[in-house]
Amino acid sequence: MTTLDDLPIRDDLRGLTPYGAPQLDVPVRLNTNENSYPVPEPVVEAIGKAVAAELRDLNRYPDRDAMALRADLAAYLGHGLTADHVWAANGSNEIQQQLLQAFGGPGRTALGFTPAYSMHPLLALGTGTRWVPGTRDADFGLTAADVVAQVRAHRPDVVFLCSPNNPTGTALDPAVVAAVLDEAPGMVVVDEAYAEFARAGTVSALAVLPGHPRLVVTRTMSKAFGFAGGRLGYLAADPAVVEAVQLVRLPYHLSALTQAAARAALAHRDALLGTVAAIKEQRDRIVATLRARGHRVADSDANFVLFAVDGDQGAAWRTLLDAGVLVRDVGLPGWLRVTAGTPAETDAFLTATEKLS
Repeated sequence: MTTLDDLPIRDDLRGLTPYGAPQLDVPVRLNTNENSYPVPEPVVEAIGKAVAAELRDLNRYPDRDAMALRADLAAYLGHGLTADHVWAANGSNEIQQQLLQAFGGPGRTALGFTPAYSMHPLLALGTGTRWVPGTRDADFGLTAADVVAQVRAHRPDVVFLCSPNNPTGTALDPAVVAAVLDEAPGMVVVDEAYAEFARAGTVSALAVLPGHPRLVVTRTMSKAFGFAGGRLGYLAADPAVVEAVQLVRLPYHLSALTQAAARAALAHRDALLGTVAAIKEQRDRIVATLRARGHRVADSDANFVLFAVDGDQGAAWRTLLDAGVLVRDVGLPGWLRVTAGTPAETDAFLTATEKLS
């Protein structure tokens, strides 16, 4: 039987395994930061009607530039943005891949501050971009002085910042973004996949887009909107950035069905985003309960919590799985990540964690 080793794949791909979290059939799945609440029935009906309206014309290609969807996304974001400032694709991963295709590539460098979103170095690898793993302090924080020193040392073509950060959960101080924008010679990408879950007073990088043509803010509908199965990510940036990613996007990359479903979801955003407050409540409950039990817990502005365990995190992960609760081992020694779900799911998780004490 033929194996990967028998094929003439690139040398830098040999020995790797595909990215992905375990998909296991367990009672409580809290490992991929999905929104645990199902899509409300009125929204299901609206999406169904919108998709059905596209079926007769599936013999035709979709709107290649998704102009109506981009206008809807711009209206949702506000900040004076228009369709020309927004680009959409199949998840924020594809958005970030397109950014690296346009601004990274062979002979160019991308810098991120680890631990952070594990797809960023993989996207760099796939686009032939050299990845530089920057560092954080012992509490996973970043200061303006520290990031500036690392940017000066590496002079990257692309800098990735996550706010809130994944897997640690905490939003960035706006001073960090400002410092990177002042120092970075290339593009600065702020991944705000979990922005809707941020605590009150958190400032989005969208607020500083004007006057910063090298700044890109990426978002997703997978988390707060509960639209993970719909696969819709997007960016906000100077219109010139949108023109740049159009140079590398595949033709007709965003299907008519995806565009229709996403527009229907955006039209019912109040209903979909109605679960955000409930999720934040469970997140804060997890943080408070685990800290009261003596666990070290990272502050979170996302819909998940990073918490420390005694000893091997792999063994702790297995203990929780045996109790019917699936969380994420992100490869950070001594730490695990759990998604904030429904009250019942949080009950199950907190009960299971008693076995870790």
